Amino acid sequence: MKSVKGLPLTQKCHHWTHLGEVPWDLQKYWQQRYTIFPFYDHGIYMTEDAWYGVTPEPVAIHLVYDFVGFLSPDKRTVIDTFAGVGGNVISLAMAVEEDQRTPRFDKVIAIEKDAATLACAQTNAAVYEVADKITWVLGDSFEFLQLLAKSPDQLGEDLRVDPATTAIFGSPPWGGPGYRTDEIFDLSTMEPYNLAALHEAYKVMDHALYLPRTSDLRQIAKLVPDDVKIDVVQYCVEGASKALVAYIPADVKQSVDHTADISMSNS
Repeated sequence: MKSVKGLPLTQKCHHWTHLGEVPWDLQKYWQQRYTIFPFYDHGIYMTEDAWYGVTPEPVAIHLVYDFVGFLSPDKRTVIDTFAGVGGNVISLAMAVEEDQRTPRFDKVIAIEKDAATLACAQTNAAVYEVADKITWVLGDSFEFLQLLAKSPDQLGEDLRVDPATTAIFGSPPWGGPGYRTDEIFDLSTMEPYNLAALHEAYKVMDHALYLPRTSDLRQIAKLVPDDVKIDVVQYCVEGASKALVAYIPADVKQSVDHTADISMSNS
């Protein structure tokens, strides 16, 4: 698996400028385009599916600020496992230290399995002048993490990061029955990746999960030992909750075992 640069925009990538161009079921989202991307008119591109799941920029900026506060200073690499059209990874790449100049992360990796969506993300990151600060991967994030753990030699050299100094930000798809209707959303039914699958893949590293605002907090709490407290934050736009983010520390034992695996595979 290797990084990619400069993917071409395709027919699935759109920059609509008039309401009449927009499919009827996306019109309410397009009318919020300046909340989602304030620089929309500067050449932001979206796929149709992206309108449903992209993180609004005010939320992305706030949650990245919180994410940085959650991490220890030695976490110098961050992986966005569901980069989409760039809503979160752009803010991650723009994060700075307290001096307001030094980048918070030495490496930002964005993984997206759909080529058209990743092309939009690269274009959008260029609008914010951070495209070259992001290492882009066209592929499956679960496969990437498996290779990182077991066969790092199968990753491009610029993708062989140290899990001990790496954190994960995951904003998975929210498909599944009940997401929009249930008062409390059962995260075991989330599709195509449920909470258990996500945590199993991420648990060797500090990670943040961007989840539906009605997510069952009891299920999230079960991810960590009883004596460990985690932060779960609701994020709102104009007074309306859009999502919650759970900030979950790495499983210490798993991290040690994982580091041993990496050392052995590199020897």
